[in-house]
Parts: sequence; structure tokens; C-alpha cells
Amino acid sequence: MNTQPREVTGWVGWIAFGATILGLAGIFQVMAGVTGIFNDDYYVTNKDGLVLKIDYTAWGWTHLIVGLFLIIGAVSLFSGRGFGRVIAVIAAFVSAVVNLAFINAAPVWSTIIITLDVLVIFAVIAHGREMQT
Repeated sequence: MNTQPREVTGWVGWIAFGATILGLAGIFQVMAGVTGIFNDDYYVTNKDGLVLKIDYTAWGWTHLIVGLFLIIGAVSLFSGRGFGRVIAVIAAFVSAVVNLAFINAAPVWSTIIITLDVLVIFAVIAHGREMQT
């Protein structure tokens, strides 16, 4: 096993940025979830225009749960441990898939979140080990 310390690169900053973005996206997902639960008329299209024809209340609960999962992923990513990276990648992946299915209701928001999720996944997978040092 290699006991020499790894060289820390600028990607540590990107991983910290990714953790912050995960937390912020989690907060926004929680807000979108609460909106979906309490205000079905807020979104651009009705439920028949969505990829999955599910009631907005169900979408609201989905976004709420994904948002909480993203917040947990952000906190665990800041820990620098291996499980934190795994949780962060899974949370970002689930968020991207959910937003892809929700893209007709909030096209700009979903596109931005998917892009940020992909950047976070790349940063964590490629350089996540550097957070340990």
C-alpha cells in the first residue's frame, strides 16, 4: 500500500464547490418539492405533458426526498471519507435522472440541475480521493 501523501491539486476546491452545490441543489429541490405538494398549478405543463404522467403531489414528494438525499450527500462529501463520495455520486445521479423526467415542467431549472449534477459526479469520481488529505 502506498503510504506517501498524495499531491493535492486544484480539484479539491472543485470538490468542495461540488459539495456546496449539492447542498444548495438539495435546498432548491426541497423548495420545488414543497411547491409541488401544495401548488399544482405552478408548473409550466399539466401532468399529461410530463415524461412520467404522475400527479404533481407525487412529484413534490419525490423532489423533497431527493433534496434531503442531496443535502446528506453534501454533508457526507465534506467528511472526505469514501462513503461520502459514494453517497454524493448516487445522490447527484438520482437528482439528474429525476430532473430529466421532470424536464417538461421546469425546462431551464432541470437543465441547470442536470449540468451541475454531471459536473459534481465528474469531480468526485475523478478527484474525490484528494479530499482525504
